[in-house]
Amino acid sequence: MKYLPFVLLYTSLSVFGQKYNRQDTLQGSVTPQRAWWDLNHYDLSVDVNPDTQFIIGKNTMTYTVLEEGMDELQIDLQAPMKLNLISQDGIALEVRHEGNAHFVQLREKQKKGTTHTLTMGFEGKPRKAKNAPWDGGFSWKKDAKGRHFIATSNQGIGASVWWPNKDHPYDEVDSLDMHVTVPKDLVDVSNGRLVSVDTTATSKTYHWTVKNPINSYGVNLNIGYYTHFKEVYQGEKGPLDMDYWVIEGNEEKAREQFKQAPMMMKAFEHWFGPYPFYKDGYKLVEVPYLGMEHQSSVTYGNNYKNGYLGRDLSKTGWGLKFDFIIIHESGHEWFANNITNKDVADMWIHESFTSYSENLYLDYYFGKEASAEYVIGLRKNIRNDRPIIGTYGVRETGSESDIYYKGSNMLHTLRTLVEDDELWRNTLRGLNAEFCHQTVTTKQIETYLSKKLRKDLSAFFDQYLRTTDIPVLEYQKLQNKITFRYSNVVTGFDMPLQMIINGKKEWIYPSTQWRTFKGDARIKDMKIADDFYIELRKINP
Repeated sequence: MKYLPFVLLYTSLSVFGQKYNRQDTLQGSVTPQRAWWDLNHYDLSVDVNPDTQFIIGKNTMTYTVLEEGMDELQIDLQAPMKLNLISQDGIALEVRHEGNAHFVQLREKQKKGTTHTLTMGFEGKPRKAKNAPWDGGFSWKKDAKGRHFIATSNQGIGASVWWPNKDHPYDEVDSLDMHVTVPKDLVDVSNGRLVSVDTTATSKTYHWTVKNPINSYGVNLNIGYYTHFKEVYQGEKGPLDMDYWVIEGNEEKAREQFKQAPMMMKAFEHWFGPYPFYKDGYKLVEVPYLGMEHQSSVTYGNNYKNGYLGRDLSKTGWGLKFDFIIIHESGHEWFANNITNKDVADMWIHESFTSYSENLYLDYYFGKEASAEYVIGLRKNIRNDRPIIGTYGVRETGSESDIYYKGSNMLHTLRTLVEDDELWRNTLRGLNAEFCHQTVTTKQIETYLSKKLRKDLSAFFDQYLRTTDIPVLEYQKLQNKITFRYSNVVTGFDMPLQMIINGKKEWIYPSTQWRTFKGDARIKDMKIADDFYIELRKINP
């Protein structure tokens, strides 16, 4: 992975009324102590004690030196977890602690291009998730029979809430091995493929391996009384193992509900290209919270119901045609896990495209009209409280609601504007091929879409990503003429617009200057096509 240049801000800053401190900067920016080295491999061992809610472990990290001259390296681990001995080449190293950032003092400056390992011991009672997955940490729960049911989720707060790592999305580790020890009657399900299980009189250790690059927040533990079944899906790149891990007693329900998983795979490989992690397989894993997009270990807690816990978020009826968690969280395998934002401020890349994947699933099985009705139905959930893009360098997303609903409507509007569904499909597939297993910026996504769709989309993205303003088409009748213009828009916004005029579709080409409608001025009925996220306003001359 390439590192992202950064100038560290040491002072507090305020953006959109939100104040940030040095800890925010240390967590959310590519500090000098992060920038000079590239992640290669984690070898992570964790021993979980469910009764005491205590974990102890070791992470051996392999990295490559990108730039010479630094002898300090930043590792992240959040309180109340504690770092124990940190060593390199068998020698203990000194550590300078600053809140949740820990600066390892290397014994000597390391040469560019060389590879090294760092071993970190850790232990403690990790933070409990208050409202997983939105409030991250460990979920120490019980299943319906009162048995231990445990899971991690840490997208927002960061993976360092429970294990030491380079906790910034710009640099993904190239591969991962995990060794999770639990009491012998429990099962651990983690990322990638199960290699082996070691058994003692009191415990079992599950060995998992991940062969593809993985973001730190996607690494997870899921511990419970699991039963397992699987199938092999014949996908675009050949046979794909699809494994399902559910709590004992739920297998019958799961076998029925999880029939949607291969249906999802078929639809998304059509729209987005091959599943990105054939080497690691695909898993659905039952957890004691709603669910999340852990790479190759998608977690599921939707109570074996269609919709979002049985509800249709669009209120159109189409949202009950699929299990929201299976479809949405699996869509993240392409957008979040295959294509990952370099900075959390660009989280829209994860959530907007994945929210949009829901209506593409509907499109594949129920048609384009159903797809459009669903995404348009989600508009009532748009808040326009903050821009979709967040604040860079402080681990801050944009609007927590609009990165989903406004983002998916923005993409639906763009598809309609393109007027070529095959070009649109090839562009989505091209995104996943061009940026396969990479971390990206918003600028890269914007540039790619503009190039492939053969449109200058700079003002379009400025409007929908960087402001909270909904474009308004104003029109007025002057004698026998209809004139129109855009208002409430950024400079240069001149998106063509499809209108329904006297029951017929007509394209108009507004700008911020008044223009005259060239068609019949005897208009009885005029509205903007529903596919466009635009408001219409009549102006009295």
